[in-house]
Amino acid sequence: MAKSAVQSSKSPSQLIDARIEELGDWRGETLGRLRDLIKQAEPNVVEEWKWRGVPVWYHEGMLCTGETYKNAVKMTFAKGASLPDPSKLFNASLDGNTRRAIDFHEGEKINEKALKALIRAAVALNKSKAKK
Repeated sequence: MAKSAVQSSKSPSQLIDARIEELGDWRGETLGRLRDLIKQAEPNVVEEWKWRGVPVWYHEGMLCTGETYKNAVKMTFAKGASLPDPSKLFNASLDGNTRRAIDFHEGEKINEKALKALIRAAVALNKSKAKK
């Protein structure tokens, strides 16, 4: 069966599982850990698979994406420019008017408490926008 036909029969969560497994290195471990933290911060998050292979998490609107590159795992927050970031997690895409990103590199420790707070702030922002 063609790869695209196989992918189309799988759920977004299954496709994300497969991506984590196929990476087979620190990037897969990091993406898996970020996914766990997103789910801990917002248990009702919805997972999607977009743009030919990018995990995307939603709750009343897009929260963030999880892209993997050779030297980084990039977590891009759709409305990151509007989020408080007291721990200074954002370190990429800082020039845009809307998005902000965090690049995670091999061996870096994730500030899990601050990241979950950022995810919860993104959920709260989406909920406030949805009520208007």
